[in-house]
Amino acid sequence: MQLHTEVFGDGEPIVFLHTGLQTGLTDFEYQREYFKNYYKVILPDLRGHGKSFENNFSNFLEDSTIDMEETLNKLGVKSAHIVGCSLGALVGLCFAKKLPHKVKSLTISGVLPEKPENWFETHKEDVKSQAQLLQNKDVVNYFDNLHMSDWRQFIYMGQDEEWYPFQETKDLDGINSPVLYMVGEGNKGETKGAILYPLLKDNVHVSIIPFASHLVHSEQPEIYTKVLDVFIKKIEKA
Repeated sequence: MQLHTEVFGDGEPIVFLHTGLQTGLTDFEYQREYFKNYYKVILPDLRGHGKSFENNFSNFLEDSTIDMEETLNKLGVKSAHIVGCSLGALVGLCFAKKLPHKVKSLTISGVLPEKPENWFETHKEDVKSQAQLLQNKDVVNYFDNLHMSDWRQFIYMGQDEEWYPFQETKDLDGINSPVLYMVGEGNKGETKGAILYPLLKDNVHVSIIPFASHLVHSEQPEIYTKVLDVFIKKIEKA
């Protein structure tokens, strides 16, 4: 499917892939305002999010890769810098592996490179928190207004203990472009990627950002944006 997409600015394209239950316009806002002055900023709503209507999440990552390809082709984008956090990072990672010729660089954050020893315990806590979220009328009303699709289906999908694609995050096989792995120091499971990924692949850069955790791009937007800017400029000048 072609994803609903907002585009700002001109120049080399950068695609920002939002986190779960957000949209292209409600996430990466600081980065959008900065990079639109120098690049073409492309902000898709992933399937089932925002105005990209779809209630089938059974093969979310595989289908999202196809969605991304169709959307970029429609926009006439042959290749782009791909930036994603959390769910968006998983989509970006899969996209870069399956369609490496479409990716000039890949920047990811909010990713677990391997299954933590306490995965099932933390997953149970996440499921409990999500159940409480569904009981909050204000939150439910907010997401009902934000998404055309039944966003609850995405939460139900995440209740499966085996939903996380560790088979994809454990390596960077198939990715030809430079990679920037950004992580907040507060998430110990994610910081392992700063050690693991450079050992697995050349041309991997890492940035561990203080006073941040899972959503490093919004918790420390200025630092995140500066590092990303330097990374992309290095690639463009190469």
